[in-house]
Amino acid sequence: MSEQKPATVDFGAPDKFGAHLFRVEIPASRQEPVVIIEDYGYRGQEGGIPREEARVVLQRPVWSAIADIARREFNDRLKAAKVLTGRWHTGTNLVDRLLGKELCVLAWAAETASSEQLPIICSKWAALRPEERWWLFSMTVAEAGLPEDTQRGWRRALFLALSDGEKAASRKRRPRPVDEYLFKLPLFEDSQ
Repeated sequence: MSEQKPATVDFGAPDKFGAHLFRVEIPASRQEPVVIIEDYGYRGQEGGIPREEARVVLQRPVWSAIADIARREFNDRLKAAKVLTGRWHTGTNLVDRLLGKELCVLAWAAETASSEQLPIICSKWAALRPEERWWLFSMTVAEAGLPEDTQRGWRRALFLALSDGEKAASRKRRPRPVDEYLFKLPLFEDSQ
């Protein structure tokens, strides 16, 4: 008996109404920003949880710089799971809940980056394991998970960690002083 794979759309999103997933809204106009929204599905209708929350708003050049690496990474994983792959298109793109968390981590790191930093961010993001990205999402969303929180807490830390930080003014490094007592510790003494 063969195992049935669940029906999916776009990037692994369940093809059923009311599922927890992410939506990537890509407007037709190249001047308008791309919005990544977490849609809680049925869960969003209970206990005061909102139905959906916008997680990040990206200017179009930033989205263009990160979209391809996210598409390739997600499609590689979807192929490995024998699930249909996706592509970004104008309008609403549905993304699996876990892949959406990973996309948010990439978007948060890239949202304030310069064009020179974007390839570095994409490369470092791709080097992270999915579990690491999920953890980073959880830490970030707890403190700074809304679109206006671009320079706060973990959101700022993601940018600094994945972009190699901002280059500080070049300083000459002082040589480290030699510790004369290092080799006079009991560990290095002859025991007779």
